[in-house]
Amino acid sequence: MAHDLPALLECAADLARSAGDVILAARANGFAVSAKADASPVTDADRAAEALIREGLAPIGIPIVAEEAEAAGAASTPSGEYWLVDPLDGTREFAAGRDEFTVNIGLVRNGRPVLGVVLLPASAELFLGIPGSGCWKETGWRNGAAGARRAIHARMPPAEGATVYASRQHRDGARLVAWLAARRPHRVVNIGSAVKFCRLAEGAGDLYPRFGTTMEWDTAGPQAVLEAAGGACLAADGAPLGYGKPGWRNGDFLCRGLA
Repeated sequence: MAHDLPALLECAADLARSAGDVILAARANGFAVSAKADASPVTDADRAAEALIREGLAPIGIPIVAEEAEAAGAASTPSGEYWLVDPLDGTREFAAGRDEFTVNIGLVRNGRPVLGVVLLPASAELFLGIPGSGCWKETGWRNGAAGARRAIHARMPPAEGATVYASRQHRDGARLVAWLAARRPHRVVNIGSAVKFCRLAEGAGDLYPRFGTTMEWDTAGPQAVLEAAGGACLAADGAPLGYGKPGWRNGDFLCRGLA
């Protein structure tokens, strides 16, 4: 039996806020950083936030694919419906003391993200959406409580030219440099994590190209938010980025606001 998407969205939003509380507490009190098998960093906050989210989602009965569990050897396989969870996207930024980190929760059905929640704990911003139904931004969240919510929409590029959001960590990649040189955008903003998807969703930017590997839990929730706002996340073949790929790995993609 299909689950009710609006109810699931609010459940995911509640859990993201609570995970944000955990992350901010770790930031205030101190945390340990270690390296995973792939040499990427992980902190106490990543693990604690994921445990909270998994515990909250488990009673729903939908399979959960989460970053730290997979890193620990869970070896999940795709099904018709499953959650994709990145409990702390932008761990490098978090560990470095920057504010560009997020909590990402997405629901995938038949290879497509059908709802998404992205929380920006440091700035108390929550983005949530259901493609085809709407996208919203909530501000003023604190201590697990909801703030003020309003509808948001992606934008058409302004007359002066496009604003491009790009990765902070991969800002010097040769492919990105060539891509930018060919398009001559009005402005380039380099930031970390899924914040880039959110800025496109709220009409603060126009394009986000990503070259190289990301993981499906990095993008499922953010993609649903962007698509709910009228934007798109397109794979190299021009089709919407799909899910359930081998090893949960994404290839190159391009996010855009309104065409």
